[in-house]
Amino acid sequence: MINTDPNHKHTYDSQGRMTCCSLEEKVYSKADAKDLLNINQGSISNDIEDENRNGKAQEQPSAWRPYIPSIISLVLLLTGIAMDYFPVGFFKDYIRLSWYLLAYIPVGFPVMKEAWEALKKKEFFTEFTLMTIATLGAFAIGEYPEGVAVMLFYAIGELFQSAAVRRAKGNIKALLDVRPTEVAVLRNDQYRKVKPEQVAIGEIIQIKAGEKVPLDGEMLSEGSSFNTAALTGESKPRSIYKSQQVLAGMLNLDKVIELKVTKSFSNSSLARILDMVQNATARKAKTELFIRKFAKIYTPFVFFLALAVVFVPYFLVDDYNFSQWLYRALIFLVISCPCALVISIPLGYFGGIGAASRNGILFKGSNYLDLMTKINTVVMDKTGTLTQGVFKVRDIIVNNSAREEFMKILAALESKSTHPIAKAIVEHQKEEQMYEARDIEEISGHGLKGKVNGVQVLAGNTKLLRKFNIEYDKKIDSIVESIVVVAFDNKFAGYVIIADQLKQDAPQSIKDMHDMGITDIVMLSGDKDSITQKVAQSLSIDKAFGDLLPEDKVQKVEELKKDAKKVLAFVGDGINDAPVLALSDVGIAMGAMGSDAAIETADVVIQTDQPSKIVTAIKIGKATRMIVFQNISLAFGVKIVVLGLGAGGLATMWEAVFADVGVALLAILNAVRIQRMKFN
Repeated sequence: MINTDPNHKHTYDSQGRMTCCSLEEKVYSKADAKDLLNINQGSISNDIEDENRNGKAQEQPSAWRPYIPSIISLVLLLTGIAMDYFPVGFFKDYIRLSWYLLAYIPVGFPVMKEAWEALKKKEFFTEFTLMTIATLGAFAIGEYPEGVAVMLFYAIGELFQSAAVRRAKGNIKALLDVRPTEVAVLRNDQYRKVKPEQVAIGEIIQIKAGEKVPLDGEMLSEGSSFNTAALTGESKPRSIYKSQQVLAGMLNLDKVIELKVTKSFSNSSLARILDMVQNATARKAKTELFIRKFAKIYTPFVFFLALAVVFVPYFLVDDYNFSQWLYRALIFLVISCPCALVISIPLGYFGGIGAASRNGILFKGSNYLDLMTKINTVVMDKTGTLTQGVFKVRDIIVNNSAREEFMKILAALESKSTHPIAKAIVEHQKEEQMYEARDIEEISGHGLKGKVNGVQVLAGNTKLLRKFNIEYDKKIDSIVESIVVVAFDNKFAGYVIIADQLKQDAPQSIKDMHDMGITDIVMLSGDKDSITQKVAQSLSIDKAFGDLLPEDKVQKVEELKKDAKKVLAFVGDGINDAPVLALSDVGIAMGAMGSDAAIETADVVIQTDQPSKIVTAIKIGKATRMIVFQNISLAFGVKIVVLGLGAGGLATMWEAVFADVGVALLAILNAVRIQRMKFN
């Protein structure tokens, strides 16, 4: 089956291999996840449905089919070599040629076909053309075994490449496979099985123990335990209770539960993750872009250099032998094929993205893997990033009003906000009846304004009261904890003290970042400066600034970026962090509890909400970069040595095969290695 991308001139076969394209297109496209892996939700979903429909029994023969031509060619080649070394009377002249041609055709014909298609498009300098010329030239001068061997090992290299691609595709396909194909939705007082796409926001769905959650929703049952590995990479089960969010892709482990759907199928957390992964390599690393440009110059250069190897010695060497120098030129062509670079560099970056995904980290581009290795300044938000962001009402102080009425009015206003402090107030009043709030206005960096039960209400920080010239007890400014001050009809009504806690891994994360050579760790917060400084001191953070509006955060980051030596990462989770995430060199969002705006703006998303994953992301970036440069060094190093030997007549086709396909295989195996590394 041939899958054709309508947006590109080139196509890919069912194994993910490229057909009908120039080498420079191949370099670029092998780095492109959407093209290289033919990944889109529709095609992979169809694959899954086909597998479910046809069963595993039918899957096995097709899995072996790509290997059959290489196996036939290998058997015939080895048999031919055996008959050469252990002479058989009939194995000579045309019979010998025919035997090796039979060995050549299974692996050579597909490449020759692609070379012909490329030539018809006036694409002369392709990998297929180089391999065809080199192998047919070997046959022309009687080096039949070498001609077959070159094409056979090239085909084996392609199979290795395809296997690596299928593995990467399989990881994403497995992620898609966690999505259920149907869901039980409550309609007309009974549960009906429908497709997740047909469920509307606000409907109630039921998930039994052992079933996967199909849609994001709010827990209506008392609670259950969930396996969140598909989303976060964490194997430890997570308990979720009533009123908390349950995300699509989680596996219900405990009991039958009911959820109220909060997001449509297309906007669910799982769909968002899939979109990020599928588009992850749209932004290329500089190394990949270099290889693309390099191929445009390199391929024609080595082709004409090979011609020079054939003809220039005619004018310089007394005992010139055309066959001898043609053989050297053919060796030169085989060696110079940039398979190792074309295949292994994009696979290295894609492997890094895959390794990060398994650790609960989503990179939106391979260029960010490179940037993570250069970070020397980390700027972090406080609430939801370093602290749990799970606030609890600790104390309620009212001024000339009934406490119960005070909280009813405040909770009604805060119910319109997604801020963690607002959620804590609403959670405190969940058993109590709340009023309806109207005319809600969010005053950025200050709080909320609205009308509740006929009362004009202001709720936020003390800056909000000062903005409206409302008098309040100035002792409030000395309170270290987070507070919400409230005014009714422009008169101070009281305040609520809210408590938050540090995330468990926050202290070790800051220490690890310092140990990794990150010289400047800064915390920015809209919370009170006294709280901000207290948290910074407990975590050994270098600098901290509190009482910041969103524009103040932008200003602080801009000041830091004035130093050209700083490569800055910002870590945040709130909608007010989106401008700073966009401004930073690498924007990192906490994805489990973070706002959609922050997640969309960020370059890297941490699904587990753990600060320690910042360190993991840097380690993965460094490991990816190390593997990519190992492959570049290996490919160039071996090729330069064997090219010199080949031009001097000291290398045969067998050394050429190793310098090209052998190095490519080693580079592929090295690129795949990152997927098995442990980074925690």
